Amino acid sequence: MTHTDSVPLATEATQHPHAFARAFNTFDPVVVDRFYEPDALFVPRPGEPVTGLHRLRANGRFLAWRVPLRVAPRHVYVTGELALFIVDYVIEGRTPAGEPVRLAGTATDVGRRGQDGRWRYVIDNPFGVAPPPE
Repeated sequence: MTHTDSVPLATEATQHPHAFARAFNTFDPVVVDRFYEPDALFVPRPGEPVTGLHRLRANGRFLAWRVPLRVAPRHVYVTGELALFIVDYVIEGRTPAGEPVRLAGTATDVGRRGQDGRWRYVIDNPFGVAPPPE
C-alpha cells in the first residue's frame, strides 16, 4: 500500500482529474478515497450510487484489477466552490492474472473546493449517461 499522503489533492479544478488518476494508479483504495468528501457519492454502476464504506469497497474492486487509469478532461466548469467535470477515461491493460481489461467512457462528475483549498468529488459518476458495462 502507498502512504496516504503520497498523492496530493489538486488546488486547481482543472488538475483534479489528473490528480485523481495518479491516486487511482497507486491501486490503494485509501489513497483514492481521500479524493472524495466524506458523504460523496460514487456510482460504480448506473443507478447504483454508494457512499462511505460502500464507496471505498466499490473503488477497491476497480483497483483490484491493478490496471492503470488514463484521463482526458473534456470540460471543467467552475462556479464558486463547485465544479462540473466532463472527463473521457480509459482503464486498459491486463490484471495480475493476465485477464484483459478495457473500460472506457465519459465521466460526469461534481467536485467542491474545500476550506483547505483542495478539490474533492461530491459525485463521481464514471459512466455518465452510458448503459452499464457488460
